[in-house]
Amino acid sequence: MLDWYRGDLSSRRVLTLIKHLPHDSAVQRELHGEAAEWSITDHLLAATVDHLAVANWMFQCVNSSEDDDSPEPPKPVPRPGTDTDGEGEEQGEHSTQEGADGALSPGALARFFG
Repeated sequence: MLDWYRGDLSSRRVLTLIKHLPHDSAVQRELHGEAAEWSITDHLLAATVDHLAVANWMFQCVNSSEDDDSPEPPKPVPRPGTDTDGEGEEQGEHSTQEGADGALSPGALARFFG
């Protein structure tokens, strides 16, 4: 930042450096909270776990005798930006469908898969 103050670094270059910080950087965590620590892979893995749990639950419901009570449906894996029961809406900038580079945001993937 001292180089920017002295005029050795342009504002455009500072903005580019900030935009391309890693997702787990302190700036990203401050801007996006816990969601900054979840990559697309983490969202896809959570969706896979949720779908597998639902498939197992459906198999158990179909193959259980009718005298028994049906089992409780599985709870989804908690994701950042949702309330504790997993039914809330995404908050912040992750509620948009596409990111700045045109890729789907982790929030959009979480809503699609979970």
